[in-house]
Amino acid sequence: MLRCESITKRFGEYTALDDVSLEIQKGHIFGLLGPNGAGKTTLIRIVNRITIPTAGKVYLDGHLMTDADVRAIGYLPEERGLFKKMKVGEQALYLARLRGLSTGDALSELKKWFIRFGIQSWWDKKVEELSKGMAQKVQFITTVLHKPQLLILDEPFSGFDPVNAQLIRNEILRMRDEGSTIILSTHNMESVEELCDSIALINKSKLVVCGNTDKIRRQWGDTNVEIVYTDADGRHTDVVASGSEGNAALRSILEKGATVNSYSELVPRMNDIFIKLVSEK
Repeated sequence: MLRCESITKRFGEYTALDDVSLEIQKGHIFGLLGPNGAGKTTLIRIVNRITIPTAGKVYLDGHLMTDADVRAIGYLPEERGLFKKMKVGEQALYLARLRGLSTGDALSELKKWFIRFGIQSWWDKKVEELSKGMAQKVQFITTVLHKPQLLILDEPFSGFDPVNAQLIRNEILRMRDEGSTIILSTHNMESVEELCDSIALINKSKLVVCGNTDKIRRQWGDTNVEIVYTDADGRHTDVVASGSEGNAALRSILEKGATVNSYSELVPRMNDIFIKLVSEK
């Protein structure tokens, strides 16, 4: 769906991106990770054609990307940008019309989304009357309303309580299942593990690692095993051992006459992988 080929971006003597290449498969959720200032937002702006690369090319659905392709993208930036004095419904309709929807189609789609999110009563409220999370819901709706082929979400869960964060996660999965390709830029590693098929980690303008999320967790982390057992005296115990020592630990437990209840692999968490890769020179 999207291919970035040797993307470099310089601002004077500062290099924001240095020869970054990656591919995103159609219908996948792709996590774009990295610490603050790593170059993620610069790459997102290049894909959106807000800025152009110093070198490199971007391909969308097999062809060199043009300005016309931006209509196929939905972009939720980290910096929120609703007009505070406008009414919610008026603004949502205005943004939908900018995305190419007719007034009738826009009203029809907005009604569905407002009902789905339980915000019908907000239509005549001014944006300045909404909380951060409430405004975020409106902006999310206006981002996805035109059913984009490529959806770019930059920190989509910020400002949400756990219930509404789960609501957004469910919508992201639903849109993925309906064929949208989604780039998720976030520091929420739990969401990365839950949602992302593949990831790319950028640090100090360079691509550090890119690929399948589960494979990266296994490749770059220290996989342990957890053994839960009942000893000869009937006491329930669990022990954690490194992957290489798991069989020896299991053998020792069995030799003591214990009953093994479970033997499971503990795959490293994405948060630990992130810290490890960003901290390494």
